[in-house]
Amino acid sequence: MLKDECILVDVEDNITGHASKLECHKQPAGLLHRAFSVFLFDDQGRLLLQQRARSKITFPSVWTNTCCSHPLHGQTPDEVDQQSQVADGTVPGAKAAAIRKLEHELGIPAHQLPASAFRFLTRLHYCAADVQPAATQSALWGEHEMDYILFIRANVTLAPNPDEVDEVRYVTQEELRQMMQPDNGLQWSPWFRIIAARFLERWWADLDAALNTDKHEDWGTVHHINEA
Repeated sequence: MLKDECILVDVEDNITGHASKLECHKQPAGLLHRAFSVFLFDDQGRLLLQQRARSKITFPSVWTNTCCSHPLHGQTPDEVDQQSQVADGTVPGAKAAAIRKLEHELGIPAHQLPASAFRFLTRLHYCAADVQPAATQSALWGEHEMDYILFIRANVTLAPNPDEVDEVRYVTQEELRQMMQPDNGLQWSPWFRIIAARFLERWWADLDAALNTDKHEDWGTVHHINEA
């Protein structure tokens, strides 16, 4: 939380500096910073979900998409995308960060995740406090993120890191709908609930186009979400 430096941005995703993860995630005024959310699908079109480890400081035990983390300042290779790289959809920094964290959290070897296989779809800006029941000291933590949505289809080997992940599961669209029914009692990350409610169904239903064409790409828009 003190060592890693997140990339600070304004509400239109212009870089303004950098700050520790602690500063970025402490409530009530977490600093707006860049993040990414990876949605990894297998060759059957199933989405890989993870349940965050119960030992995590922020959002412990919640279910979420394949991998969610932050591009960082000061990394090699560079994870800071410039505006020209966002505008042309290449975002090599976000993709490098995704490859790094997929290996760290899920044990997926980097050679199974070529940067060229990732598809950058869009960005969303949201803010959410960590108030779900599993959280400890929940009022202290939360997210204020500029989230880059990355899709990839790859058949991968998994070796989840128990410090990061409690469980993984591949699901179909219908299985996800059932898991997200309120009476199931499962907790979900706020960023995943936003994406699932507003974007995921149509992207997933048209997965080949989402992965292989520009049909669902919207690099010029920041979707400002007022609720989580």
